Amino acid sequence: MNNQAMPAEKALEKLKEGNKTYINSASNPGDVSVQIRKKTCDEGQFPYAIVITCSDSRVIPESIFSAGIGEIFTIRVAGNVMDNHQLGSVDYAADHLGSKLVVVLGHTHCGAVGAALSSKPEGYIKTITDEILKAAGDEKDENKACILNVERSVKIIKDSLKLSEGTLVCGAVYDIESGKVDFLD
Repeated sequence: MNNQAMPAEKALEKLKEGNKTYINSASNPGDVSVQIRKKTCDEGQFPYAIVITCSDSRVIPESIFSAGIGEIFTIRVAGNVMDNHQLGSVDYAADHLGSKLVVVLGHTHCGAVGAALSSKPEGYIKTITDEILKAAGDEKDENKACILNVERSVKIIKDSLKLSEGTLVCGAVYDIESGKVDFLD
């Protein structure tokens, strides 16, 4: 199916169905064939969703949602925090590629969230943990802090970008043990 201009609700349902497939899969059923590589090279990309997620090696959006090449525009940064670079990437994918669904995907056992809550990082990591602490406030429970962090990133996207009508921005949390994604809201 051509993903160009897929409505947000249909894209969200496609992610949910892909996650159901993933939970019981041993490999990714997404199309990574020679044909899809050639097609996306020749015709361009039309991802049906934008996913902002953590850089954690256990969090692979294309696998989690059973997607192939050209289906998901993935933006990865430790702690799935938002700054101008991530906002620019979302803006590009929504405006130039036509994606109508933006998902901020946090995850359980996030090292960045854990570091923000339990240590005093220095150097560049502090720029990430400071953002997480802005979201978490006084929260000490890692799972609750993860949700607060996702919600803050969703709010930053909604408040910062002028997305086209029909674009949905939502949050979700991936359980790295079970493979299940719980969508917030």
